[in-house]
Amino acid sequence: MDYGRNEKYNGVARLLHWVIALAIIAEVAMGLGHEAWKDSFAVMPIHKATGITILALSLFRLYWRLSHKPPPLPSTVPGWQAASAAAVHWLFYFLMIAVPVTGWLLASSGKSPIQWFGLFDIPKWPVEKGSALAETAHEGHEIMGKLFIPLIMLHIGAALYHGLSRKDGVLRRML
Repeated sequence: MDYGRNEKYNGVARLLHWVIALAIIAEVAMGLGHEAWKDSFAVMPIHKATGITILALSLFRLYWRLSHKPPPLPSTVPGWQAASAAAVHWLFYFLMIAVPVTGWLLASSGKSPIQWFGLFDIPKWPVEKGSALAETAHEGHEIMGKLFIPLIMLHIGAALYHGLSRKDGVLRRML
């Protein structure tokens, strides 16, 4: 089946998808590797600034998604796959917002300022170090951050399955 121009996500949706996707992959790498890299360069200020950027872009992306109807899936996609794809996408939206928010809460409990790439300070939430909120944010941030790994692998695997095996146009919608 040949998908025309109208069957793709619009340019804003595609740009947000790829920018946020690359930023999340970088964030996961920085989050998991920050201890190993701490003597080489200051990872955490970059991690925090990138997280705030992901939060802002994800909130805009959610607005865009709710206000711009995505292209329909091909009729050949089984119902269970369509339902699974929808569930994975909404889980991504949840994580793209919840992970940066928990990181922001956690960072707010620390002594260091939260800066956006050294250009300006990000306001801190009133969270005390060692408080139940700080500890919950820390645990939630780590668990949800690591949940991105299998979710990304599932998403890429499904995209490749549709693009290389089924050749049904699903992958081309985001290219």
